[in-house]
Amino acid sequence: MGADQHNDWRASVASALEWWRDAGVDCEIDDGPRDWLARMPSPDKLPAAVREAPVEAIKLPETLAEFAAWRAVSGPEAGWPGQALATQGDAASGLMIVADMPDREDDAAGALLSGSAGRLFDAMLAAIGRDRQSIYLTALSVKRPPAGRASDETVEQLATLIRHHLSLAAPKRVLALGNAASRALTGMDVADARGSLRVIKHDGGTSEVVASFHPRFLLERPAAKADAWRDLKMLIGGFE
Repeated sequence: MGADQHNDWRASVASALEWWRDAGVDCEIDDGPRDWLARMPSPDKLPAAVREAPVEAIKLPETLAEFAAWRAVSGPEAGWPGQALATQGDAASGLMIVADMPDREDDAAGALLSGSAGRLFDAMLAAIGRDRQSIYLTALSVKRPPAGRASDETVEQLATLIRHHLSLAAPKRVLALGNAASRALTGMDVADARGSLRVIKHDGGTSEVVASFHPRFLLERPAAKADAWRDLKMLIGGFE
């Protein structure tokens, strides 16, 4: 009582809408009746702009530069809105970091891991003597899914692409941030994969993968930062 109370209603509304999108609500108002138990239309009946292009039958580029250029315009998310966020940093650094997808702020910033999650990410890099120029940063999906969540089929296609990306970059170590990246590279959720270096064989040789929490998760669960710090020490330990 008596204190100056301020409630940012715009942030509250944006948060609520994001929650509903994650829950699968795909429109704000629909006056027409809908059969919620009806099957979704098959992919060949969807508008061309939202179809998810298969990637398994496509001959993927065989050099890192060609693949990075191809990913900016191709892949299952090519028809999604927003700009494709390319890889960042130096592939020759030997340290590849894989996130799941761009956050909402990233599209406007034009770079992965911006905003508050990005500031925490930069602090995590600094703690192990690295910065964005001395790592190779990429994501499973170069765009954020329209509803904030990709279908299982799309996730499988993105996993195929990130494993090909890994074979071309051939890093010594990989940090998989979050469950989606961990599942794509190790086949396990973070809770099961973290705590050890996992050797991944690929066409470019082998890489050691450390799974850990995404910075956005650490912002919500600060208590997990202690575990994330142990993961980072494992990642960089004996690297040189």
